[in-house]
Amino acid sequence: MGTCPIRFQSNLTILENPPEPVSPPLQDSVIVSLCNYPSCVRTELTMCLGERLTIISDDGDYVMVRSTTTGRESYVPTIYIAKVTHRWLFTGISRYKAVELLMQPNNQSGAFLIRESETDKDCYSLSVLKRANASYSDCVKHYRIRHLENGWVYISPGIPFPSLLHLVEHYSESADGLCGRLTEPCFIQGLDNAREARPLPTTVRRPTINWKDISSSMIFKRKRTESDNSLVSEGLREAITSYLQMTEGNDHSWDT
Repeated sequence: MGTCPIRFQSNLTILENPPEPVSPPLQDSVIVSLCNYPSCVRTELTMCLGERLTIISDDGDYVMVRSTTTGRESYVPTIYIAKVTHRWLFTGISRYKAVELLMQPNNQSGAFLIRESETDKDCYSLSVLKRANASYSDCVKHYRIRHLENGWVYISPGIPFPSLLHLVEHYSESADGLCGRLTEPCFIQGLDNAREARPLPTTVRRPTINWKDISSSMIFKRKRTESDNSLVSEGLREAITSYLQMTEGNDHSWDT
């Protein structure tokens, strides 16, 4: 588990490292097909498994959808589609469908999705593709995601997270007991096609601060040059200085 950042008991707003990314709003959700339709032999498909759909009308048990692949419209049962939020949280799909979606050829080893557990409605399941050289060795591993009483979630009891987003971020950096590191969310045709034509943006995370290595000179120096790569930001230095002045803490014994 990462190092917990220092918090001061004061009325000041402490500016530390850049804030954790917030979960995307629900309006960023997309609708995905769960099957090829129609399934009749010799009938031209109007929508394909794992593609993004546009809802034209919703009558409850049935919806009119337009395929982003074929452009055709179909009137299909709602059980043929699923809502996906955050790019990896699939609502209302089974374990079998999770495997079918992840086994599509566009997915590489480490592709994943999170779904509601079929056996425990209060839990989620993380499904991860483990692709090998031989196709018969390809498989999808499933991990139960449980809740703590305070709302945090975990796969391993010793590594809890405040949200599913934090859990995904952690296992995207390190496998940490899983079959492999999470690489990309399950491929959605019509949404991820552009990803193949351009490089993915790089997310830069500031290193965790080791407070034992922080000296007073790093915190209380007045000016910062362009070449200063200190882990302690200007905002954090100013907040600490203001707090110590407010509490008359003039003994800056931070040197190690």
